[in-house]
Amino acid sequence: MSTAASPRTTSTRYDATTSTVAPVTPKRERLLSLDVFRGLTIAGMLLVNDPGTWSAIFPPLEHAAWNGWTPTDLIFPFFLFIVGITTHLSLSARRARGDDDSAIVKQILRRGIIIYLLGFAMAMFPFYQWGTIDAIPNATAWDRIIYRIEHVRILGVLPRIAIVYICAALLTLKTTLKQQIIIIAGLLFGYWFAMTLIPVPGENAIGGVLLHTRDRNLAAYLDRLILGTNHTWTGSVTFDPEGPLSTIPAIGTAMLGVIAGRWIALREKPLLERISALFAAGSLGMVLGLMWNWSFPINKNLWTSSYVIFTAGMACVALATIMWIVDYCNVKWWTKPFVVFGVNPIVAFVGSGVMARLIYTLWHVNYQGHSIAIQDAIYRILFLPWLPPRVASLAFAIAFVLLWYGILTVLYRRNIVLKV
Repeated sequence: MSTAASPRTTSTRYDATTSTVAPVTPKRERLLSLDVFRGLTIAGMLLVNDPGTWSAIFPPLEHAAWNGWTPTDLIFPFFLFIVGITTHLSLSARRARGDDDSAIVKQILRRGIIIYLLGFAMAMFPFYQWGTIDAIPNATAWDRIIYRIEHVRILGVLPRIAIVYICAALLTLKTTLKQQIIIIAGLLFGYWFAMTLIPVPGENAIGGVLLHTRDRNLAAYLDRLILGTNHTWTGSVTFDPEGPLSTIPAIGTAMLGVIAGRWIALREKPLLERISALFAAGSLGMVLGLMWNWSFPINKNLWTSSYVIFTAGMACVALATIMWIVDYCNVKWWTKPFVVFGVNPIVAFVGSGVMARLIYTLWHVNYQGHSIAIQDAIYRILFLPWLPPRVASLAFAIAFVLLWYGILTVLYRRNIVLKV
């Protein structure tokens, strides 16, 4: 492709005193790094969610047991952070097109409700209880449907994204930067005080001395009170890692993303200045989060305030680094796979989640005289015979990611993008 300039037949100089042609509106800046960052997050989510076996996983690909963090614990807050960034960019674009506040609010609510319903449908899938029900030995099809409804998880990853998106978008729609900072501080400090100073009913102790427990802290108590044990995460039952109280500080994660989006969108600032400031702010956030950790431990399940600040700082540093490489240095040869994941995140999340439910739980085959999940059979036949267990488990996860890269590539080439 030639880079030589075309010969000019007329002057392109704009003279405000004589020209009758309106100046051209500058094109909207498109930062490829945002799609890359989102795509990296989605690909990372698939990698950690779909191992060959949960009994053989490398430590960085597991969540922290309770307090502390691993790279896996960065994925969900990174996604909420980019939700905040794109929320600001999207709302700004709608305002520029002339949409009024009423239309924007309707769009926010519509999008949030659709995301929640997608998450609820995933939780309900396959829409009736599979296998044996101990309480109903001779369950009919109707019994299985009712049982599923009575035990469906109400909250979860997509429902949290929906709630956080709606709240963050509405709270930042007409507020100033100063007001947004005050709101974030109120959410994070209010959550800290509530979790540490309020006595937990039935425990005869304030929350601060129960933070090390999974089911005795204030958030777990409210999970059971509001949701009931039939509607919490089946992996814990007594608490929900995406429960009602811990969703409040998660709103702060997205709002910090909105603030980052405001800064990134300042086109009057040179790109390198925006990148440098984002990196500096992220570094400061990481330090503040680690300092807050001394009194309010970094904890993904509780979504502690220190976790919010620390992970938002990490997100800023990661995004600034990608922006510098991709948008400033123009090194883009490696970005295509992550762009493919980044432009269709809903398809990747919902599709991979449904597929995982099918192959890990619902679809069984006979293997050496035993009925096992098709996923387990693939793992044992294709990966385990020639690789150590942890490497084999990782190889299965990589294969799962590559499979979805292939699916999303087909959609990308056909320009099929699911937007809500």
